[in-house]
Amino acid sequence: MRILHTSDWHVGRTIRGRSRAEEHRDVLTEIVEIAADRRVDLVLVAGDLFDTAAPSAEAERIVYRALLDLAEVAPVVAIAGNHDHPGRLRAVTPLLELGRVTMAATLARPDEGGVVDVVTERGETARLALVPFVSRRAIVRAADLMEGEASEHEGTYAARLQRIIAHLVGEPDLDVVNVVVAHLTVVGATPGGGERRAHTVLDYPIPAGAFPGGLSYVALGHFHRAQRIPAASTVWYSGSPLQLDFGEAGHTKAVLLVEAAPGVPARVEEVPLTSGRRLVHLVGTLEEVIEAGRGLDDAYLRVELDEPARAGLADEVRAELPDAVEVTLTPERREHRPAGGPTRVGRTPVELFAEYLDAREARDERVEALFAELLGDVGAPTTT
Repeated sequence: MRILHTSDWHVGRTIRGRSRAEEHRDVLTEIVEIAADRRVDLVLVAGDLFDTAAPSAEAERIVYRALLDLAEVAPVVAIAGNHDHPGRLRAVTPLLELGRVTMAATLARPDEGGVVDVVTERGETARLALVPFVSRRAIVRAADLMEGEASEHEGTYAARLQRIIAHLVGEPDLDVVNVVVAHLTVVGATPGGGERRAHTVLDYPIPAGAFPGGLSYVALGHFHRAQRIPAASTVWYSGSPLQLDFGEAGHTKAVLLVEAAPGVPARVEEVPLTSGRRLVHLVGTLEEVIEAGRGLDDAYLRVELDEPARAGLADEVRAELPDAVEVTLTPERREHRPAGGPTRVGRTPVELFAEYLDAREARDERVEALFAELLGDVGAPTTT
């Protein structure tokens, strides 16, 4: 059985206010083409289809069109991530099912959608245990759901989630391809740089030992870097299909092609994705970053300047590099005004403003002159 594993689309994500909708359309079209070219039997989407719980109409069009296009190639099974709104996904689930898309918006008992069997066109069966994202405040209620009785209040998030996974997996049937699809944090995984920190630290990580050895494959979402997790079964994060933030600059994005058979660990191939703009971090003087940024027309730029602060500096960068979406000073240039300092009594507003600019290495005669002119227009007093 050939499975395509993808996750963390984050459709609706912007970069410093700039839309990335067209990039998402392009990369999801590329994923559909890979699925068709490689003749996959099943597509798994392991959560975070959207970037926000209240996506725009445009974001919804992109996601649902991609799911239906993938379903033209093979059955699709998707789960909710921590960025997705379970209620919104539940609302469209009946419609998606008409197009061969199974959506697990929330945890469910094995016999109520928590475990689904998918029979491929070649007659092979995949048994999928589905683990959408569960927050810390919902974990006790989720444990109750699985166990059918009030759960003990002792135990960490990780311990409870392990019991839920064990309940869903049960005793693996070695005559079918056993797969877990989950959106969560596994101990030892390397963040990609664009994840929501609150849902990757504290009590959220679970050990890789939560996945028993009888599984063919574990398809994970949540971390944006494609990576294998050492475990008794074959456990992978597929990562995000686009570089989503500058913490992911330089990362190669991919989808995973999984060759799975009953009773044996799966084999995984990373298929690189080429759509979407790169994110590039430039550091140096104004002259240096402008020179380095020339020719990077396919990239969004984060610029750190080793220059004294002055009015209009960011505008100078963007005049030469229009795709510089963030312009800051290097840490050593970000000096704060020291505590205390000379008294303000008896000093003019113009003098105080000049001192303010000096403290930030932003002295500019044009700005001082404009300040003095505005001060005169409003008839402000000349001393404090």
